[in-house]
Amino acid sequence: MTPPEVNGRAHGSGAGAEDALADFSTDRRVLLLSAMALAIGAIGAVVAYALIWLIAAITNLAFYHRLSASPAIPQGHHLGLWVVAVPVAGALVVGLMARFGSEKIRGHGIPEALEAILLGRSRIQLKVAILKPLSAAISIGTGGPFGAEGPIIMTGGAFGSLFAQQFHLSAAERKTLLVAGAAAGMSAVFATPVAAVLLAVELLLFEWKPRSFIPVAVAAIVASVLRVPLLGAGPIFPVIAHAPLSGTELAIAAGLGLLAGFGSGLLTMLVYACEDLFQKLPLHWMWWPAIGAVFVGLGGLVEPRVLGVGYDTIHSLLRGELVGAVVVGLLGAKAVVWSIALGSGTSGGVLAPLLIMGGALGAFAGSYLPVGDPGLWALIGMAAMMGGTMRSPLTAMVFAVELTRDFNLFPALLIGSVAALGVTVLLMRRSILTEKLARRGYHITREYSIDPFELALVREVMDRDVPSVPATMKLSELSDRIAQGDPDLCRRQGTLILDEQAQLVGIITRGDIVRALRQNLAAEMTVAEAGSPEPVVAFPDEPLHAALTKMLDRDIGRLPVVERGHPTRVVGYLGRAALLSARMRIHEEENIRQRR
Repeated sequence: MTPPEVNGRAHGSGAGAEDALADFSTDRRVLLLSAMALAIGAIGAVVAYALIWLIAAITNLAFYHRLSASPAIPQGHHLGLWVVAVPVAGALVVGLMARFGSEKIRGHGIPEALEAILLGRSRIQLKVAILKPLSAAISIGTGGPFGAEGPIIMTGGAFGSLFAQQFHLSAAERKTLLVAGAAAGMSAVFATPVAAVLLAVELLLFEWKPRSFIPVAVAAIVASVLRVPLLGAGPIFPVIAHAPLSGTELAIAAGLGLLAGFGSGLLTMLVYACEDLFQKLPLHWMWWPAIGAVFVGLGGLVEPRVLGVGYDTIHSLLRGELVGAVVVGLLGAKAVVWSIALGSGTSGGVLAPLLIMGGALGAFAGSYLPVGDPGLWALIGMAAMMGGTMRSPLTAMVFAVELTRDFNLFPALLIGSVAALGVTVLLMRRSILTEKLARRGYHITREYSIDPFELALVREVMDRDVPSVPATMKLSELSDRIAQGDPDLCRRQGTLILDEQAQLVGIITRGDIVRALRQNLAAEMTVAEAGSPEPVVAFPDEPLHAALTKMLDRDIGRLPVVERGHPTRVVGYLGRAALLSARMRIHEEENIRQRR
């Protein structure tokens, strides 16, 4: 047998059985999307550079009163008590931008990207693409305890969507390019192209198909290559590689992952508890970020490391430089300040704060463990906290390795991330990312599985007892038989019309009969005259998905099933009930437990 040809033809009478049963539905349009992804990857890298430049420039201006875009952190300021006013001023600007610009810039970006993908047909406005990075840079640059990844994912996705909207593309293709822009932005900021692609698969695409995976990978790779001249080569948190871990250390990694899972749940609850408190304030939401920023400033007085994006703090944790009471104070202060600020609806990301809090948890545990070092457990805590909170364990594992190039820790990072995921999925209905959508009245599921309509063939579910009548039958006779409850005709909405040689010549439905009766034509008209000639047909060897597509495209609810080589020889009947039986099979496999 020759291999299936990928030619983009629709399933139907013109396509061979080999085409209908191909492993993938991807066609040559993936080449067009990949070519577009080259440009989107470049755009994502430039946008990432602009965001990091803006954060640095605003940090220098806000905390050191100088015009410079050189790397700067808020911790070295000499503002004294005036440091409280800096995040408040920034939050006021963000609140005004959200109130009079676009409310979609509020929050940490990923839920907004999910909403655009699932509910907005992957269309994002230009003003969101401009205001989101600007508001995030103001928020982070004035001391907001956030990361840049959420805003860059939203911004990169926005530019990917805007690029896609300039061409004649479907909503699914726009989604691919939107996610390609998001992955490109993350890849450029963190020098983590593989983790960016995995994040797209685990969180944003809602599918695992070459048609979307390939363009997203192209964009992420292009962005990572362009990052080198723009921002420098990775890794951004290099550490001395650890030796492969023993069984005891892997068991400890599992325990740390469980602990991080409970921490993930507490953080999610704390964030939304703060959001609920802000909802009760008798003030317009425009003022909430400024109120939350007061606590950010006060937290900065107590623990300066909570201010800003905190990349230097992450690196210190990974090098084992922060231990004991210091990490306890950092963990508590960061959790409280970040939860209040994020609950206030300001603009900022969640990933870098999760790394700090997970790293602090791991470093604290490492101070009392007889094996390993605090930096080792800090890295495992980071991956576990990210994997549990975002429910993206593969992304968390690979992200931690790409940030540090510590490849020997792959097994421990996998164990920690999966353990944390197990805790959160059992204890919490939704993640920190999807809870916001649920509060807006939307529901999404993040469990991917094969469509049962793709697995089952028409012949497996079709009705072989075909309802049929001869073409010469009067319509009045058919109507009378249905009215009298003929069991062969009443159980189906459609009836096939056959000629003297039992060959298919048409199909007649209840709607056809009612229309003829209204026009008083039933006495003179035959079923062949009242029905539809040359009906759309299905083939027994094609997937149910192909047959369902025919029904949807033509707004019909039933198909005659004919032999592929003889399109008038009827072998079955496919209606809605048969389609549901394929879904029932999956239900039985999932829920019916049999004795041995």
